[in-house]
Amino acid sequence: MEKGKFIKMALTGNEAYAYAMKQINPDVVAAYPITPATEIVQIFSKYVADGLVDTEFVPVESEHSALSACVGASVAGARVMTGTSSQGLALMHEILYIAAGLRLPIVMAVVNRALSAPINIHGDQSDTMGSRDSGWIQVYTENADEAYHSVIMAIKIAETVNLPAMVMLDGFIISHEMEVVNTLPDEAVREFIGDRKPLYNLFDFDNPITVGPLDLQDYYFEHKRQQMEAMFNAKKVIPEIVKEYNEKFGTDIPAFVEPYRLEDAEYAVVAMSSAAGTMKEVIDAWRERGEKVGLLRLRITRPFPYEELRKYLGGLKAVGVMDRAESHSTQGGPMLQEIKAALYDLETRPKVTGFVFGLGGRDFDDEQANKILEMVKELKDGKELPLYSFIGVRE
Repeated sequence: MEKGKFIKMALTGNEAYAYAMKQINPDVVAAYPITPATEIVQIFSKYVADGLVDTEFVPVESEHSALSACVGASVAGARVMTGTSSQGLALMHEILYIAAGLRLPIVMAVVNRALSAPINIHGDQSDTMGSRDSGWIQVYTENADEAYHSVIMAIKIAETVNLPAMVMLDGFIISHEMEVVNTLPDEAVREFIGDRKPLYNLFDFDNPITVGPLDLQDYYFEHKRQQMEAMFNAKKVIPEIVKEYNEKFGTDIPAFVEPYRLEDAEYAVVAMSSAAGTMKEVIDAWRERGEKVGLLRLRITRPFPYEELRKYLGGLKAVGVMDRAESHSTQGGPMLQEIKAALYDLETRPKVTGFVFGLGGRDFDDEQANKILEMVKELKDGKELPLYSFIGVRE
């Protein structure tokens, strides 16, 4: 296709996920529906029923079973995808580690949703933050268009480094809202991702292997070390594949982070997913008033891009880190703690404070964004602030 010539479609986030999956045409999709991700596999199952893909669709009795079936198919050499959310991801938790430990490049579309209790079906990131140390690559997207392109790139990234990957978008805020998505032709997608070349294959009968045996003190440590080497390798591979994709199709998808108006900034916020879009608009308004403020959007959290964080945040006077999840550690949200650790040993490092916001899908609006910027500015100017604050909650 001619670079930059997209097929514009009006799609919700869930529809964008499902459409990307159709174009990828995976060998196997095993899934169990859960709000607000149900539409992804529901729409994809219609593609299967209509004969638009060659995929073997496996409906199962739970999310634990869904990912277990994905593991079995991937071990047999298949290209495998699935989708889930919240409690479904939590039910998969045991199998997340198995998929990663077996070095299986399964790609999962995850719609972020709060975890119970109390029961809540709306979007925060407590589900995937709870899975961040399971060995999966984690990609957080700002909108439906980015989610679409990220799913396609995730296939090539996962299969290059032989690690599973999950691609996230915010429940209802993006999953159910319609916007313009710049799609590619089917053949362009399939040419870009190519064929899967498995690290190993249970159907290779000339080279029989054992998968998932008991692995005690003798070799478990070494296998985990190999797994970690794959994650180190992902840090090199991700920028290369993102660059290849952008150059081939004329997109402008960032790799690990997206700096926004940081060139001359004195202070900034770190945000993820859809909240970053709101914050950009408010930062533009502050810039018009002469405030030297910027934003760093964190797009990939595993592998954690501490080098990029140090590069863009190290010279600032103050930084506010936004978390749409609470770690229950009494030290703020998970990203606050990781970013503070990344900046800790810099010779000149910014003052850092955190903000927990939007839990259970509570709207994040301009008023809250302004409040965050006001507090980070106060921190820059020398005011003492709490370790972290709750934004948008009733006092």
